[in-house]
Amino acid sequence: MLAILSALIPTFGLIVAGFALRHWRFLPDAFWPGAEKLTYFITFPALLFANTAKADLGSLPVTGIAIVILGTACAMAALTILAKPALQVSDAAFTSIFQGAIRPNTYIGLAVAAALLGERGLTVTALCVALIVPTVNVLSVLACSHWGDNNRKTGIISVLRDVIRNPLLMACVLGLVANASGLGLPPIAGPFLEILGRAALPIGLLAVGAGIDLQAARRAGGPVAASTLGKLALSPAIAIGLSLLLDMPPIDMAALAFYAGLPCSASAYVLARLMGGDAKMMASIITVHTLVAIATMPILAILLHAA
Repeated sequence: MLAILSALIPTFGLIVAGFALRHWRFLPDAFWPGAEKLTYFITFPALLFANTAKADLGSLPVTGIAIVILGTACAMAALTILAKPALQVSDAAFTSIFQGAIRPNTYIGLAVAAALLGERGLTVTALCVALIVPTVNVLSVLACSHWGDNNRKTGIISVLRDVIRNPLLMACVLGLVANASGLGLPPIAGPFLEILGRAALPIGLLAVGAGIDLQAARRAGGPVAASTLGKLALSPAIAIGLSLLLDMPPIDMAALAFYAGLPCSASAYVLARLMGGDAKMMASIITVHTLVAIATMPILAILLHAA
């Protein structure tokens, strides 16, 4: 248990540090949007490309990974829709709960995988990114289009075009192509991307902390609590159950469970604001998920280690 906490405390310490830096205005507010943009478009794609390009994919149960992570996301989407009458919220608020059920914070996921599971866990997580990014984006846009207040009708072609342009997805796909072609990481560009990728986790986690909104957390009520329980407890439980059914290797099962139990991504707030969702509830969900995950991720790690 001590080893697990020793590995995870620095990860969540960076989130707390990001919150403190933003709260105490150590850096100007204008710094954080730039840091998020740098992470999203440059350093995280570099990390994902470098990892997938050099990974030993032949040793991974790719089909099993796809079944578990996509099955978990689809199960959570279906259960959330089935629970809509019991939640007793507006349609706009429901879109925020829906996004909270399926969208993961990839920054935290990669950091946890790197800290606890090594290269293999990082590679499994990168594959999860490649599979989940297009899936949850399409599902979220369709949900917001159907239930959002502005009733914006988004065509499937427009949705797919936006998904294809996602830099995290593009990095994974290009890395897989480089891997499958035998090119791997080229001599000069490879080390450059690996060095660039090392900046992704600290900058990304600081930005996650800077985005924590305690005022939004204070507005949280029953629906936000239900969302938190679903994403941080039910979702990893489903992933573990599917992994056991498919007899997945322990490290792969752990990586899948961690990814399924990640807090909601901050990108959900942008979509909620643009497509008529309840942006205030979305901010509450993101903040509460992130704060509670500081406790649930170590608990999940300890339970998986004990198993």
